[in-house]
Amino acid sequence: MAHTAESTANPIRVALLGAGTVGSATARLIVEQNEELAQRIGRPLELVGVACLDPDEVNVPWIDKSLLTTDTADLCTKADIVIELIGGTTAAHTFVMKAIESGASVVTANKALIAKYGPEIYAAAEAKGVDFYFEAAVAGAIPIVRPLRESMVGDKITSIMGIVNGTTNYILDEMTTKGLDFDVALKDAQAKGYAEADPTGDVEGEDAANKAAIMASLAFHTDVRIDDVNVEGITKITADDIAAATAENKVIKLLAVCENTEAGISARVYPALIPNEHPLASVRGSFNAVFVKAEAADDLMFYGRGAGGDPTASAVVGDVVTEARHITHGCTGPVIPMYANLPKAPLNASRSAFAVRFVIHDKPGTLAAIAEEFAKRGLSINGVNQDLKPTLHEPGYSGELQQLRLVTHLCDEVTLREAVDAVTELDFVSGEATILRVMD
Repeated sequence: MAHTAESTANPIRVALLGAGTVGSATARLIVEQNEELAQRIGRPLELVGVACLDPDEVNVPWIDKSLLTTDTADLCTKADIVIELIGGTTAAHTFVMKAIESGASVVTANKALIAKYGPEIYAAAEAKGVDFYFEAAVAGAIPIVRPLRESMVGDKITSIMGIVNGTTNYILDEMTTKGLDFDVALKDAQAKGYAEADPTGDVEGEDAANKAAIMASLAFHTDVRIDDVNVEGITKITADDIAAATAENKVIKLLAVCENTEAGISARVYPALIPNEHPLASVRGSFNAVFVKAEAADDLMFYGRGAGGDPTASAVVGDVVTEARHITHGCTGPVIPMYANLPKAPLNASRSAFAVRFVIHDKPGTLAAIAEEFAKRGLSINGVNQDLKPTLHEPGYSGELQQLRLVTHLCDEVTLREAVDAVTELDFVSGEATILRVMD
């Protein structure tokens, strides 16, 4: 079943689920730009309802009070296009599937939903002859989903690497430019609205991991879910790590990296050292940037506002217009084929150069003992730096502490972490080590 063309006089009914920051901004664009959007679509859009938990809390002039409802399930059955902006995975999944079953196309910004249930939602939409669009789910206003889904479908994508979380990029940028500790930079980000009251999803890398799963699925035509993504956040990054990176003319960025390798598909999120001359090093504040490498197109870069009410709403309404055009012309957009079924690469298939920072007691034989643990496991050390002083102190130890940084040659991560764990257990090593990949 597909949409059938209808009279251009009939409005396309739009239901909005969620009236928070993004939902409210989305409603404003639909209402205030209604005449111009109708010209672009060929038919007018009609906002037929706005679902929310408490209608009394929604007080913006562009949302008519009569449109507000708490009966979300019922609203899903009364529209041609349902916009899901409530977040989460449980209720959102129920309402999205209900909308599709009712014959409505769906537009969402919900990356957690897609990272968990994406392929089954794609299949349900295809079976019902409706569309499912989600440009706003990855990198806000930056058009990255449609290029992966449509523009580059004639090419073979080999890798994606990007900064896709504005909160962590802002925090790391503040730590770099102002010398702040992580906790101070986080509080600043919360005060300015860049970080949530509970920032766990951002700083632990979960938000970026959801986006990595989505990008990997689209790029490699393989079912990649959130549980397939290996994730590290930035909570262990210290002012000492930032200072050491600065001394080496590098910056630390949280990256989402998706690769199609001989060992299989790899989707990962981790903090990494990037040279100052790399284009990603200049991505500041809450901005996002994504690099895509393909066999024919070579390198492409997408850059812009990765979050915020208005930028995200821009991407949502762009999807609404696209789907409304399809309805107007009695068609649907391209499906999302998950045909490749490529294997997932094991963790030990990942090879990189690593920078490892230890805090050690300053006494003879320390460096030799650490080097021995690395040598036992066949790990080659490329460089050593012991110039920077650590800021922490060890209770019960009156001697001087030193900061020791080792940079390895290419090695697999599993072996590297075994060596680091062994070194951390040595008596003269203080606290936890910091492990960062080194991007060339």
